[in-house]
Amino acid sequence: MFTQILGHILAVGIGVSLGLIGGGGSILAVPLLVYVMGVGSKVAIAMSLAIVGTVSLVGAIPHWFQGNVNLKTVVIFTPVAMVGAYLGARLAGLPFISDTFQLISFGVVMVIASVLMIVKGGKQPDSSTSAAPKHGPHSGPIQWLAIPSEGLGVGVLTGFVGVGGGFLIIPALVLLGGIPMKEAVGTSLLIIAAKSATGFLGYLGQVEVDWNLIGSFTLAASFGTLIGAYLTRFIEAKKLQSGFGYFVLAVAIFVLAKR
Repeated sequence: MFTQILGHILAVGIGVSLGLIGGGGSILAVPLLVYVMGVGSKVAIAMSLAIVGTVSLVGAIPHWFQGNVNLKTVVIFTPVAMVGAYLGARLAGLPFISDTFQLISFGVVMVIASVLMIVKGGKQPDSSTSAAPKHGPHSGPIQWLAIPSEGLGVGVLTGFVGVGGGFLIIPALVLLGGIPMKEAVGTSLLIIAAKSATGFLGYLGQVEVDWNLIGSFTLAASFGTLIGAYLTRFIEAKKLQSGFGYFVLAVAIFVLAKR
């Protein structure tokens, strides 16, 4: 009983992370499902896609009403990301891809994510006072190729290791899409929801998931994401990213050490 209560309390933190910084949901969800709830790694990755995808969709709603969702960018980025997520999930089902290899890959991705978060947290401008430049080295035709290309790569990563990729999507939207940080956070949530859905579909038939646990975790995390989205009115994401990055790095080291 204590484990169930603890797991669901921590699940609220998954939502807060998604709502506040637009990412970090799966980075928290997979270790939580594996090491607290005792779920197998491959099943945990599949379940995290269902949980984080649904929670991201819920979290995108308040961002939508705050005007922080860029539909044009969603249309450019999402279709190829959804295809990539499905392909990544099917790749994970190949016989030579073991649970251990998949979890080690997840840990490596966590290390990369943590470094990016730490660096971005120290360098990115205050989104309340400045926006990303609308024109730059990636503007024009190159921009329209670069955004879908990264979408495909992030999608494959999502399907294979279950990471939503907000830590990669947001910099792409800011640097390539030329949109402000807060808008990038809201937009990334809608993208994460779509590609997580196709990634989860790719796992169906490969693993047996616990639908009750998916439902209860989704409810807890959805509550958290509404809290996180509300807190964006008062807290700048950049002020939290460095600290969250160090936390993710610690979890990554734990995951890799356990293997």
